Amino acid sequence: MKRREDILEIIINKMFEISGYDVTFNDILPRKDDWYAQYTMTQAQNDEWRDWSKAYLLKKSRYNKFLADREVAMINLCYGLRISDPS
Repeated sequence: MKRREDILEIIINKMFEISGYDVTFNDILPRKDDWYAQYTMTQAQNDEWRDWSKAYLLKKSRYNKFLADREVAMINLCYGLRISDPS
């Protein structure tokens, strides 16, 4: 399963890059707290990250569009940053 872990690392790094944080997967890996709730992104950034992630999974794995969409939804649910759009 090393390949799946590598893909997850790349997707999480891209999430931090798109949301404008200077943090990487390796920075948060040893943390046992709720790190994912301490960072935020806008809905537009989340949409951009999800679109990028789906395209990446389609390119790097054997997923079809349905499976890529489901996988990105699960990654977003487990590791996605909070959405904080200004009201």
